[in-house]
Amino acid sequence: MSAPNPASTGLFINGQRETGQDVRIGNVTAALAVANIVKTSLGPVGLDKMLVDDIGDVLITNDGATILKSLEVEHPAARVLVDLANLQDQEVGDGTTSVVIIASELLRRGNDLVKNGIHPTTIISGYRTALKAAVSYIKREMVVHVSELTDEHLINAAKTSMSSKIIGKEMDFFSKLAVEAVKSVKMNATAADIAGYDAMGSGGKDKAASSASSGSGKKQRYKYPLSAIHILKAHGKSSLESHLIDGGFAINATRAAQGMPTFVESSDGKPVGIAMLDMNLQRHRMGMGVQVVVKDPAEIENIKKREMDITKERVRKIIDAGARVVLTTKGVDDLCMKYFVEAGIICARRCNREDLKRLAKATGGRVVTTMADMEGNESFDAECLGGCDSAREV
Repeated sequence: MSAPNPASTGLFINGQRETGQDVRIGNVTAALAVANIVKTSLGPVGLDKMLVDDIGDVLITNDGATILKSLEVEHPAARVLVDLANLQDQEVGDGTTSVVIIASELLRRGNDLVKNGIHPTTIISGYRTALKAAVSYIKREMVVHVSELTDEHLINAAKTSMSSKIIGKEMDFFSKLAVEAVKSVKMNATAADIAGYDAMGSGGKDKAASSASSGSGKKQRYKYPLSAIHILKAHGKSSLESHLIDGGFAINATRAAQGMPTFVESSDGKPVGIAMLDMNLQRHRMGMGVQVVVKDPAEIENIKKREMDITKERVRKIIDAGARVVLTTKGVDDLCMKYFVEAGIICARRCNREDLKRLAKATGGRVVTTMADMEGNESFDAECLGGCDSAREV
């Protein structure tokens, strides 16, 4: 009797197929093992976990998503719970530990029902029916429209999220700070946003607030983009000295030279122009592989002078466009700093790229990656500049 062909069975050589109860028990056991890791960190009296990686770095946290991200989970069923916690963290920002514990408990209870002779399809159907009943009850009895929420409701929600975190002792202070920060980025929702809210089936209740707009019967919806909130961390003071810069934006950068001004403000009704660059402001050098054969030694000085002139022309185009603040993610050499100091411009280098993207969105500008145009020349469009009332180094 010949052995079965591995290609026909879909198994590798010396492979083994597992089905039925053994696989189900193994999946539930793996899920429960993951849940048991984060179970003791749940709630305001939950315990912190100390995680040590391969190189000896120590991480202390009680956040479920952070703990699960640090684990090297290989089992497919357990990996689903890790992905579930990550998705919860991205969509909601809280409840990562709770969602893992609930999911694992549902698996455990379902496995017990299977042992009592109930078919898995029947159990899944029951879970779906319970889900519909739970969602229906929440919408009917517990949902409050966003337009009816007051600051007290928002602060209480923030306190609930912070109660199990390190800042839980100062949750009264930080909850008010968080609510003020979110309200400061309020903006009108676009037609695309409204279409997206309606497609989710919630009518935008969880993402946009509605209020009657003046002069029309239509309701104006608003959105609060959390990505517009910039969190700047600094060492050396108490956490209770944290504060919100209302109507402003702060980045972790300093002047590139001491001769630059520390404060610029708008004049003649024109806002302060902010140039946000993602390129080097350094002396121009020829590219790799470019060779220049010079027969007259005097031409070497002319080449160096032209390299300096190219740099000067670039800086001059930025200044002529109206920029009074220049921020770049790359370096700025002494030659460029000299021109900026003479023009009375604030320049900062080595800025974070994500910070500049967020600043560009807040000021109405664009991050410029190159000054080359379609014709092969170099220019700087004034429309790329952001605008503000004043800029200050503190």
